[in-house]
Amino acid sequence: MLSAPNEQDGSRPCLDRWMRRLLRFAGTFNLFAGLGMILLYHEGYRLFGIEKPQLVMPLQLTGVLVMLFGIGYHRVASRPTANYDLLLLGFLSKAGGSILGIGYVFWGPLPLFFLFFLFFADIIYLPFFWLILRRIAAIRGPLTDAD
Repeated sequence: MLSAPNEQDGSRPCLDRWMRRLLRFAGTFNLFAGLGMILLYHEGYRLFGIEKPQLVMPLQLTGVLVMLFGIGYHRVASRPTANYDLLLLGFLSKAGGSILGIGYVFWGPLPLFFLFFLFFADIIYLPFFWLILRRIAAIRGPLTDAD
């Protein structure tokens, strides 16, 4: 006898189509943004009017992390319940990065127009990622000590 499809085992999608598409878009965006941070850092410093430091490796390492988050968002789109923690880390990273970015605009060296980039790179995703996290958490149910 065949059993009914179960969202938790992946036989039926647990995310709406828009959620998967958003995760795919965010993943692809992060892959390109991270690559830009690694290869085009000169242009980034010039765009924001910041003097390029002698050592650019911290920015390039940030680019690597951004690319890794991109891979993570694609993994969540493919297997949401199995990769919930990756999306949680992405959400927390975008929230923390948004707070830091806003702080650097108002109390630091970044120009006001940096908020435009921050909005489309991080802030805009926060409510949507929160909704997706809630959906996945509802499907996963309570975790046991073994999890």
